[in-house]
Amino acid sequence: MTAYYNTMFNGKQAIIQGEAELEASFRDNYWAILPVERLQIEEQALLQGETKNANFERAEEKATKAIQKHSMYIDGEENNPQMDEAFIMLGKARYFDGRFIPAQEAFNYVLRRYPTSNTITEARVWKEKVNIRLDNNELAIENLKEILEEAEEEDLNKQAVAEAAAMLSQAYINLQQLDSAIMPIKLASETIDDKEKQARYTFIKGQLYNNIGKVDSANIAFDEVIKLNRSIPRRYLINAYVEKAKNFDLDKGDKAEFEELLTRLETYYENRPYLDRIYLVMADYYQKLDSTDLAVTYYNKSLRTQSADNYLVSRNYLRLAEINFDNAEYKEAGNYFDSTLTNLDNTTREFRTITKRRVNLDDVILYEGIARANDSILNVANLSAEDQYSYYQTYADGLKATAIAQARAEELPVTGATNSFYNKQTNSRELKGIGGPKVKGDFYFYNPTTVAYGKQEFEKVWGSRKLEDNWRTGGSVFSNTETEEEDIDPIAALEEDPRFDPQTYVDLIPKNQKVLDSLSTERNFAYYQLGLIYKEKFKEYSLASEKLEGLLNNNPEERLILPSKYNLYKVYETTGDTANADRVKNDILNNHPESRYASILRNPESLKNDENSPEAIYATLYKQFQEQNYALVLEKSEEYIQQFTGDDIVPKFELLKAYAEGRYLGFEAYKEGLNFVALNYPQSDEGKQAAKIYKQSIPSLEFKEFEKDGKEGEFKLIYPIDKNDTTVDAKALREKVDKAIEDLGYTNLYTSYDVYNPFQNFLVIHGLNSSLGAEGFGELLKDNKNYKITNEFFGISSENYTIVQIHKNIDAYREFSTQ
Repeated sequence: MTAYYNTMFNGKQAIIQGEAELEASFRDNYWAILPVERLQIEEQALLQGETKNANFERAEEKATKAIQKHSMYIDGEENNPQMDEAFIMLGKARYFDGRFIPAQEAFNYVLRRYPTSNTITEARVWKEKVNIRLDNNELAIENLKEILEEAEEEDLNKQAVAEAAAMLSQAYINLQQLDSAIMPIKLASETIDDKEKQARYTFIKGQLYNNIGKVDSANIAFDEVIKLNRSIPRRYLINAYVEKAKNFDLDKGDKAEFEELLTRLETYYENRPYLDRIYLVMADYYQKLDSTDLAVTYYNKSLRTQSADNYLVSRNYLRLAEINFDNAEYKEAGNYFDSTLTNLDNTTREFRTITKRRVNLDDVILYEGIARANDSILNVANLSAEDQYSYYQTYADGLKATAIAQARAEELPVTGATNSFYNKQTNSRELKGIGGPKVKGDFYFYNPTTVAYGKQEFEKVWGSRKLEDNWRTGGSVFSNTETEEEDIDPIAALEEDPRFDPQTYVDLIPKNQKVLDSLSTERNFAYYQLGLIYKEKFKEYSLASEKLEGLLNNNPEERLILPSKYNLYKVYETTGDTANADRVKNDILNNHPESRYASILRNPESLKNDENSPEAIYATLYKQFQEQNYALVLEKSEEYIQQFTGDDIVPKFELLKAYAEGRYLGFEAYKEGLNFVALNYPQSDEGKQAAKIYKQSIPSLEFKEFEKDGKEGEFKLIYPIDKNDTTVDAKALREKVDKAIEDLGYTNLYTSYDVYNPFQNFLVIHGLNSSLGAEGFGELLKDNKNYKITNEFFGISSENYTIVQIHKNIDAYREFSTQ
């Protein structure tokens, strides 16, 4: 039997080594309840003879060898009592290798052949571990409970009992029955001798209590982990501290003692591998205390640890995004949201939620930029001439002082309008230095105009210089004419620089009242959009009320007043500000008693059957679209877009308008209309639909090359009808054609009256099957004495007719057909 024991010993050692490798490669996710087993077993198909871990392959070989050489299976009975250990080792090797069905077969063999073996409990527990891996959790629960009940009556192996209890807890966790999972994991932690597993089970117990809201019990469990101190892996100790810190009660807890604990965790050298989590906990704590600056410091410290925990990294970026959003730093918030998404699993619900917030933020960034820039310009424009000059005197003096300091430090002078507030080339309104938004183009090297200006200023100050060492002190300084040498004092040269003259900036302030009115109108619309975005998309009601109140105090356009007041009323109503809600409500009822909003406030139920509601009006207009009254649809759509500004119905009217433009004005108008809807209403269903059509359908509609008409196919006979020709009665002409078709027995033919463009429509005869047939039928109606339809006509294939209607190029087709 020496060979048998050697074989079994080597096999067991291989199992131990393989399991240790699996545990070493496993990365715990402390953001979720830890699994009982610290193993990541990949359930993937393997080729015959293939294995994932050489240790488990070796263990299986040893078990097989022991069975083949030492099994004494005679007359249906195994006579070697040591074989149960070999089969259990075989099952374990297969289990750890992710081959669960073969593993179960091995454990079942032990249960069938060795019912009195002292390893029978171990085999039963491992069989249920397999069931849990196969997602047979209910069956595993039933069998494991039976094992534990027997353990109370019999003196079973403590290790087997602990493992059974732990796996029972895992099965409950898999089924999200967290209450039921607590007692088994508690039993496992109290029974197991292995300190590492004891710490793990106790930590899981704390997580379970946290998840069901029993914070005090959770903290007791984490304290039990902490008491194990150096007898357990430090990962459990640190994360127990972290979980306790998350549960800290700001109202009841001792803040000084807690902050001292955090400081010890931060400074203790053994905790350096865990600083990412420690810094995050500290940042969250200071954020709860409203110590935002300290919180930001620690979020950034956590990021600088280069943590391998992507979810932790995403928490840091998310918190920073929210802080910047609350501080109205929307561009920075957008960048942090982008970084958050980079570190999140894109299949999760949270990823989709944050993506939606990030997309919504694009509108905030756009409109906040407009509002800030235009506010800045208007504020400066409203100052007196003396105050304007004084303001920019301070600004220019600051620039000049910086330039002189750089020159004296023998640095390259600040050249180019890096701080300019007005881009002459693009006529963009960017009053920098007075609250305007910063955009990518502000940076020196991003603006080619600024670069060119910088080069010019350099030559003005320093002349033409070679690219060489000591360029400042060596060589000659040439004038712009490059004909004479002169020494130029760079500091004196700065005195002549227009950038340091306040009048330079004063001259750029808009003076034309039309320009100022345009800025005010644009600013007011941005305020209105921001009010709606904060109210509807972000539920930031204080910001919403601030923008809407600001709008109403800025002499807005008439079309914005009522919807702004109504939305302001809804904000105050939602936040429970009864006094302001009543103030705005009475304003609407007293000053706009005949408005739709007043009707809503008097009787909210009245809108359900209101034929003047936006929905009812849209339905009526859509019917007009179906009846090809495109001119009316375009006219009314524009009217209703203005009337219902701020309502969710507006994108519907915009998309209907784009459809009508396509049918009435052609492809380019359709393309432009879709692009407008997609860009201006990206969050609405209509905006998404427009974007989808623009991306998928527009490219195929670009084609406008006519095909030569074949001898056979589907053809149409067209009677063009000039709308300005009062001698042609389109209705009478169609009735005459319909009667001719009926009289002549052409049952396969039918007519339609198609709108072509604002100047011309078509009477179309459908169902003809050749070019000659179309032309011939036109001649028949022309020559037949009963009808004498002498109107101009031409035949066209269905394919070419589609191109004509899309691109409105009938003249091009008529020329093509005559060639």
